[in-house]
Amino acid sequence: MRLLVAKWGNSLAVRLPAEYARKAGLQEGDAVEAAVSPTGSITITPEQAFDKQTFLQRTRRLRATMTMTTPTVEAMRREDRY
Repeated sequence: MRLLVAKWGNSLAVRLPAEYARKAGLQEGDAVEAAVSPTGSITITPEQAFDKQTFLQRTRRLRATMTMTTPTVEAMRREDRY
């Protein structure tokens, strides 16, 4: 779809058709992330809300898969390398 770029204060703006906003799950006041590629393509992605519980669960699962090694700092102290 061809969209028109318009002036909005000192910036430029593009209006998203209601159908696009609905499909992306956007509502007025929502935040989006915008990125420009080296070729000049612009990508707009809805910002995901931060879910602390999900983050903590993922971190715990990741930590459980990490193998424990010898503490590097303690080894350096024993060897007078600090």
